[in-house]
Amino acid sequence: MSNSSPQPRSRAGGRAARRTIRSQIDFDMLPGLVNTLPRCEIMDGSQVERIDSASMDILENIGVIFRDPIALQDWKRVGAKIRDNRVYLDRGLVRELITTIPGQFTYHARNPARNVKLGGKDTVFVPMAGAPYLRDLEDVRRNPGIADLNMFHKLSHMLPALHSTSHHIVEPCDLPVSHRHLHITYSSMKHSDKMFMGMSTSPRNAEDVVEMCAILFGDDYIDTHPVTTGNCNGNSPLVWDEVMLGAMRAFCKRNQPVLCSPFVLGGANTPASVAASVAQLNAEALSALAYTQVVRRGCPAIYGHYLSTVSMKSGAPMAGTPEISMMNFMIGQMARHYGIPWRTSCTLGGAKTFDAQAGYESATTLSATMLAGANYIWHSAGWNEAGMHCSVAKFMVDAEQVAMAYRMAQGPKWDDFDEALKAVEDIGPGGHYLGHDHTQKKFQSAFFMPEMLDNNSIEQWVAEGSQEITQRALAEARKLLDAYQMPEMEESKDEALIEYIRRRETEIPAASELNQEY
Repeated sequence: MSNSSPQPRSRAGGRAARRTIRSQIDFDMLPGLVNTLPRCEIMDGSQVERIDSASMDILENIGVIFRDPIALQDWKRVGAKIRDNRVYLDRGLVRELITTIPGQFTYHARNPARNVKLGGKDTVFVPMAGAPYLRDLEDVRRNPGIADLNMFHKLSHMLPALHSTSHHIVEPCDLPVSHRHLHITYSSMKHSDKMFMGMSTSPRNAEDVVEMCAILFGDDYIDTHPVTTGNCNGNSPLVWDEVMLGAMRAFCKRNQPVLCSPFVLGGANTPASVAASVAQLNAEALSALAYTQVVRRGCPAIYGHYLSTVSMKSGAPMAGTPEISMMNFMIGQMARHYGIPWRTSCTLGGAKTFDAQAGYESATTLSATMLAGANYIWHSAGWNEAGMHCSVAKFMVDAEQVAMAYRMAQGPKWDDFDEALKAVEDIGPGGHYLGHDHTQKKFQSAFFMPEMLDNNSIEQWVAEGSQEITQRALAEARKLLDAYQMPEMEESKDEALIEYIRRRETEIPAASELNQEY
């Protein structure tokens, strides 16, 4: 492996100091969320049927381009009508295929205690991916390297409300492009024992991810147990390309779920209409979901999307707009109509720094995704500048906001209701509860107490250095990294993964070599 491959970092202070820090931090992962909030359903039954009918009309009469000869042969085999590379899908065929997608399944992590369910009311939070820049521990915007990706995977491992390490949270720009997927996957596997995502940047890269999963979990095991997730983006409007379809097949053949994700830029690649955009997106998602079942009947798949609206002033994508929230509500209804788990994105921001704009946009989107009843909530931490950078400070605050949303979605607790009412009787009119036995027993768990948000008096805030939220979040990130302890991995598996990466690096030309060929 290259010299920049992940290595355990030395930590100052010694083992005893690290134990002391760890004893002060609770970073046990929260179980997968069972979201008890009532779903916000803004369409009535007739409107759901109207979207469904419009989407099926698109599939039957307009068709979807599959720019891939293998996919065209697969569709021909199951009786779809094909002209050139455009596939016309009969609604009966689509409905029959998507009924074989599991409505619920379990993700199996390297540590079985971190397994999580998905589908129905079962929800997971996954940090962002794909940022070509980061705002680092000094809040400096720069190109990231593999050490920065390792850092984010460590933070993902330690932040309780995150159920996954995602994959390339930031791009490791110090590695050859053609080798990055290997090191990204290894970093997820090595620095956390939570579930993770797999790169789908090419069919062969996806195959490498699956082979590395087979090394870590066992070849037979992954054929029956979902352990990773691929993401396949459509080219809206109504196109699936060879790269994404090949990656999709690599995951589906080994029973690993993929997010079938149309990439919506409302008003640019979909109509300038919320309802019509959802109808087009729904058709695109259904065509890909149906194809997963052509590849392998019964393999898990997730109704996906990325939602943005486009500013008609600049053409730039926007986050946190009311139309995005409405589309989330509508897509949630459509996914439940078909009985398929669905993915969305939250805590999205377009701001260039971690400012009030970033906070408002992220809070709006997070609230909508919770009320929409999404299952796989991606981009749950760090996303800013329309995904161009991942901010360490925002990553920390987003993760805490997700923990607060988690607590809200659990609903009120009734286990101590009678005991708490007895306190009312004990205190009576005009008293206070601070010294009561019930309060003393419950003071740490009764109400969520955020660490990133400052609720102290102005005098105390000034006395502690007048730190704003970015400074506090970066200090907390450093504290977590000082307390980080790498989860154990079987030495033989670690060695096998490293050997696989070394072998593949010799087989795959580096980017500089590829450039020399042309």
